[in-house]
Amino acid sequence: MELYARTIAEVSDLLRRQEVSAVEVTRDVLRRIAAVDGRVGAYLLVDEAGALEQAAAADRRLAAGEAVTPLTGIPLGLKDLLSTRGVATTCASKILADYVPAYDATVVARLRQAGAVFTGKLNMDEFAMGSSTENSAYQPTRNPWDPERVPGGSSGGSAAAVAADECLAALGSDTGGSIRQPASFCGVVGLKPTYGRVSRYGLVAFASSLDQIGPLTKTVTDSALLLGGIAGHDPRDSTSVPREVPDFREQLAAEIKGRRLGIPREYFVAGMDPEVRAAFDQAVAVFTGLGAEIVDLSLPHTEYAVATYYLVATAEASSNLARYDGVKYGRRAAGVDNLLEMYYRTRAEGFGPEVKRRIMLGTYALSAGYYDAYYRKAQQVRTLIRQDFEQAFSRCDLIVAPVCPTPAFRFGEKLADPLQMYLSDVLTIPVNLAGLPAISVPGGCSRAGLPIGLQLIAAPFAEASLLQAAYQFEQATDWHRRRPPLDV
Repeated sequence: MELYARTIAEVSDLLRRQEVSAVEVTRDVLRRIAAVDGRVGAYLLVDEAGALEQAAAADRRLAAGEAVTPLTGIPLGLKDLLSTRGVATTCASKILADYVPAYDATVVARLRQAGAVFTGKLNMDEFAMGSSTENSAYQPTRNPWDPERVPGGSSGGSAAAVAADECLAALGSDTGGSIRQPASFCGVVGLKPTYGRVSRYGLVAFASSLDQIGPLTKTVTDSALLLGGIAGHDPRDSTSVPREVPDFREQLAAEIKGRRLGIPREYFVAGMDPEVRAAFDQAVAVFTGLGAEIVDLSLPHTEYAVATYYLVATAEASSNLARYDGVKYGRRAAGVDNLLEMYYRTRAEGFGPEVKRRIMLGTYALSAGYYDAYYRKAQQVRTLIRQDFEQAFSRCDLIVAPVCPTPAFRFGEKLADPLQMYLSDVLTIPVNLAGLPAISVPGGCSRAGLPIGLQLIAAPFAEASLLQAAYQFEQATDWHRRRPPLDV
């Protein structure tokens, strides 16, 4: 097997035994990027020189017998909204086309300290606003399983890069499903941690009360390893929770026998693809065979989740994106006569249609006379959604559900109808509103050969339990072993 096709756990073991070098692994991954990314479009920037320099440093650490981690020498991709010192961070937006941060995001700094290798910055929906990566200002990313279909979003570049073996793993961000949905569409593992488990310092904000950074990987074991590398308290993030980070990998082998898995009846929405439902039913049968107990649940406020999300998220986006005005950093319109014209033209030229749409929605929801009717009411409903989950977890240990109502859809299929695009996240949004951890694991395949993900949801800070169940399912099935037909 080529080095680029291996997992973090496999390559880490090879590096520790000095059977390969980090430079060899990195060169192999860079060759893979050169060979296939022209067809996938996962990368906005490939940092070949930086990656090889980091790999050489990792080799020196390994050769000197220094303390290393499972991430030392491992080539990783970064979603292009994570600040990286000295490397462009554009958020796939023209307004940040020339922005080069002077600092690392906390997750980047932790991975850098662990000796990881950064291959480059990965494509996304502009400012993470989208479910298909069609909103990137620079290029579309294509699903490695079918180039006519989207990879999902907003972390579409991250999911596609992992599926196409263009990095061993990647980081994405999840505001309403932006890790789990593309993981499902691309047939990889995508973990959204509990809000507060992973520092958001250096993550370019979309919706601050919803955003969370997490791993996209080839296996659940790799997800446990990468989460362990980025989790932990950070005093620079006021929402970061000072909570001990367990050894997630060490706890993977715990049995699921006797665990209660809840199935929320409200998650089987109108229009769900029959193949998604069939894959879900087969996954439940796997869990039953492993000794899990199935519990019927109701999450009664699920029907209000999409409306609630698109008030809270757009309101926070309106506030967060007000900073892009051409004054301090980012794009500035040329040839303007006054300050007001500079504001207007900078934002008109710099933002794409979807970002403008969400800024306008959020500004309206926060405006005088509408704040109580919209934003405040949405926050009240958000509390009800969180309470639904609290009651559910008094009856079960984990919740199991589909990730998306359909497999990956075709390019352009939903662009003309933003509401239909928004509804593609109907099964992932409630988790973000409640701040819970959730994971998407490969759980099936459509007749057209497209991956179908399975979603597991846990109580706050129960990532270890979540990963255990996902690992047991993965070991009992072969879905994670399927690879896209890029080499045919």
